[in-house]
Amino acid sequence: MSRAFVKEGDGSLDPLPDLPISAHPNYVTPTGLADLQAKLQARQADLSTLRARPDRLDKLPEAAAERDIRYLEARLRSAIVIDPAAQPLDAVAFGLIVTVADADGRETRYQITGEDEANATAGRIAPQSPLARALIGAQVGDVVTWRKPGGAVALEVLKVHHP
Repeated sequence: MSRAFVKEGDGSLDPLPDLPISAHPNYVTPTGLADLQAKLQARQADLSTLRARPDRLDKLPEAAAERDIRYLEARLRSAIVIDPAAQPLDAVAFGLIVTVADADGRETRYQITGEDEANATAGRIAPQSPLARALIGAQVGDVVTWRKPGGAVALEVLKVHHP
């Protein structure tokens, strides 16, 4: 192989590009804050383990852990904790659980949570999602329109409660 294509250096990697940070306010529930703190501690432990390896030829796992730590630290610094237990139940708001029914009568529960704790399969949605934007501020008995790519869906708000 030609030497022109061999990169020589000190064996270190250039840092991985940072993970994108949302431009939206970083609202989190107390559970979401605890999850972020636990993830940070876990990644810091991972990094310590990686740095203690006798054979450290592959530095990519260390670089990935460092990148993840930078992300988690930034998310923790910008966290705005909102306790759902302190929210009134007169309207859908951040942290609360809302039960809705579609036109066929199927009921579904959603909790509006922080972006980092959102998980659609678990019914946790970020406040910036189209569904959350349609629900926030709605009261029991209101019918909201959830604009989906496949068309609009009407949902009736049946119940708003604390987690």
